[in-house]
Amino acid sequence: MTQSFDTLAPGPSTAAPSLQPLTSVCVYCGSGKGLNPAYAVAARKLGKALAVANIRLVYGGGSLGLMGEVAKAVLGAGGKVTGIIPEFLGAKEKMLKDVDDLIIVDDMHVRKRLMFERSDAFVALPGGIGTLEELVEQLTWSQLGRHTKPIVVANIEGFWTPFLDLLTHMKSETFIRPGLDVHFAVVDKTENIVPAILAAHAYGSQTNDHAVVAKF
Repeated sequence: MTQSFDTLAPGPSTAAPSLQPLTSVCVYCGSGKGLNPAYAVAARKLGKALAVANIRLVYGGGSLGLMGEVAKAVLGAGGKVTGIIPEFLGAKEKMLKDVDDLIIVDDMHVRKRLMFERSDAFVALPGGIGTLEELVEQLTWSQLGRHTKPIVVANIEGFWTPFLDLLTHMKSETFIRPGLDVHFAVVDKTENIVPAILAAHAYGSQTNDHAVVAKF
């Protein structure tokens, strides 16, 4: 993991505890599995952890790649899944029809809006351009004060380290400047993802025993 960003040590939170329970998490990830088998292992572990915690998975609706791995793991452990997929991607990503809540939409914009509205937090597993775009959109909305939902970057096997380095570069060039800070949590181990989400949701992003809390 990159060490060039500011880290906030766990400590007393100044944020008011959330009064609303966390019931759903949106997971962004690839429609492929990548070269490292650890990515698929992480997706399956996360899916099972969500089910055990009784947290609904909200995701892109496909059955392929890491998307399929996390969704099938949730279902296999008795959890609930909401899949949201545009009609034009139904065949390409082989929509997973076994989910208990399948929503077919007209385009990507509606898909992303519904994924945001139906989720209490966001997790980014390894993925491609679409995963990157979805993560950056949530970081941007958070940066602009449009939401305060937890965002967790799952840096499995260092996958997201180049992205974290890019954020550090942006900050050094003053494109990320005071008043436009970017806050999110970074975890290296899959088993810390759900605890990190719950901690951020309950007590605010300034304290988290399960993650490095990044501030750019």
